[in-house]
Amino acid sequence: MKIVLTGGGTAGHVVPCVALLPHLKKHFDKIYYIGSHEGIEKKIIKEQVGVEYFSVSTAKLRRSFDVRNLTIPFKVCSGVSQAKRILKQLKPDVLFSKGGFVAYPVVRAAAKLGIPVVAHESDMTMGLANKLSAKYCQVICTTFEKTACQPKMIYTGSPLRAEVYNGIGIKVERRHGFRNGKGNLLVFGGSLGAARINEVVKNSLDKLDFNIVHICGRGKFEEVTREDYVQVEYVNDIQNYFAWADIVVSRAGSGSVCELLALRKPTLFIPLSKAQSRGDQIENAQEVLRIGAAAVLLEEDLSAESFVNSVNELFKNREKYAKNAANMGKLDGTQKISEIIVATIKKD
Repeated sequence: MKIVLTGGGTAGHVVPCVALLPHLKKHFDKIYYIGSHEGIEKKIIKEQVGVEYFSVSTAKLRRSFDVRNLTIPFKVCSGVSQAKRILKQLKPDVLFSKGGFVAYPVVRAAAKLGIPVVAHESDMTMGLANKLSAKYCQVICTTFEKTACQPKMIYTGSPLRAEVYNGIGIKVERRHGFRNGKGNLLVFGGSLGAARINEVVKNSLDKLDFNIVHICGRGKFEEVTREDYVQVEYVNDIQNYFAWADIVVSRAGSGSVCELLALRKPTLFIPLSKAQSRGDQIENAQEVLRIGAAAVLLEEDLSAESFVNSVNELFKNREKYAKNAANMGKLDGTQKISEIIVATIKKD
């Protein structure tokens, strides 16, 4: 059997596909990926063994008025045509879509060719690509139970990488030479970093009494000399940093939320504001806050003072947050989603 995966724009649309690969390889002889010409998905997928990458034209919708939005219909039509040619060539048994602006034309093309489509929605509310794609899908898996409000939706949790469970914290301690006797704080803002969080961390260092690893994002490194503070642009073994950390500060993308809470890691989530997004991270954070599984600090309330107070409160109550994380329900949906993909072929 053969399968095509699609999704892109950010790592959050690609890493879940990577998490599924070990399960999919048990059922599919050929695994292909269709992404954009130069998106982050191309780099990530090129590093995976046994996955062949193809690309199509894509169109990103800009939320503010932008003359480039006028070209979107033409780019989408071009992307659909290109995807249709690729799918005719590959003849997959099923398509799995993780969303993002590259996914819609691929899903449209699959529907035109009668290829069954399974999609996954990471956030509390559906993103634009999945909204547009929904009518072409046989099944839409969801990370959160509240999202599964239509007949074709199934609450599964999110695909999580197996390696996140196997982190070795001592590797981070030895790598960076931290001294014992302090709590360990990990700060990261997703695959592209978070400028606002970076700024606040820099302005808070004198008031934070922790060993700190700050993953600042590519191109955002600033030299700071402190024995208890290390700044890096990116790491390839995030699982070791998760294991090392006593507490974490993170954006509230669905992938980060699920991985950190699956690990019962006490976390302060700072979601992207609505000025920078459609508000999906705020909705994710509100659900986590409702259950008491993590602390939340909105970006409009973010300052050096509020950051320090929130981090100290998180550390003080870390056992409570770790315990409450167990109430989040299904988090790791990797096995379930792979089963649904295979069952969709048999049903079709």
